[in-house]
Order: sequence, then structure tokens, then C-alpha cells
Amino acid sequence: MVALIDVTEENYIEICRLSVSEAQKGYVATPVRILASTYAMRDRNARAWAITNGETIIGVLMVKNLFEEPACYTIEQFMIDYRYQNKGYGKQALKLVINRLSEERRYENIEVCVKMAAVNAVRMYYDVGFFDTGYVDDGAPDSYVLRYSFD
Repeated sequence: MVALIDVTEENYIEICRLSVSEAQKGYVATPVRILASTYAMRDRNARAWAITNGETIIGVLMVKNLFEEPACYTIEQFMIDYRYQNKGYGKQALKLVINRLSEERRYENIEVCVKMAAVNAVRMYYDVGFFDTGYVDDGAPDSYVLRYSFD
């Protein structure tokens, strides 16, 4: 069963050992960078969760608050280790994130910026209810800005 757990002193080294495939390395940050970014963006309520399947850590993700308009949650990083991909774990973890943020409900939306070439990731977001905002970020013109609305 997939679950989200807090990053702790006891599990962060195991998280840092996770990796994506060679083809994905241009799309996703390393776990070390994800954890460092979480710390650096703590003033934006950045949080990282380890993704587990049973007792095994299989991924990590980071969410932060976006204060600029439109103010919302943003999934800053999301990775599943290459050994556990294509098994539905990412979609299950994404649904858990949506549920957690929906319960917290500081904002009405979640946004994520996804490289257009990352077709499996784009499909996963669409499958759980994200839609293309049509916005083109000048800093990432090769990416979709996708949004999930709680209502």
C-alpha cells in the first residue's frame, strides 16, 4: 500500500539513494536537491514527503505554497525511483497528496509545471484531474502548467 511519510533523520539517507532513469534526469531533480530545496523554501511552507510502498521508500516529492497570483499549492518536485515506475505508485501518491492538501485547503488549486516531453508524467496528471492552464512560463516554455481544482 502506497503512503506518504515525513522525511526524518532515520529515513533521509534512504531517500537520497533513490534515482530516476537516465532519460528522466533532465526532468527531475535528485532527492538530495529536492530535500535541499525544501529546506531553502521553508518560508513558502515547503514540505517533502517520502513515498512508500509498504516498508520500502520508493519516491519523494515536494510541495510548497505559491503566494503570487494565482495563489495556490504547487508540486515543485515529484519522483519515483526507476525500479518502481510504471506500477501505478506515482498516481496513487499523487492522489494522496491531493487528499492531504484538500483537507488542509489553504488554497483552491494545485499547480505543477511538467516538461512536455515527459509524456508519462503529463498523462498521470491528466488521469487524476489536472488540466492545462494554457499559461506559458517564460522560464519553461517547453513545459505545461497544469492545475487541479478542489471544487
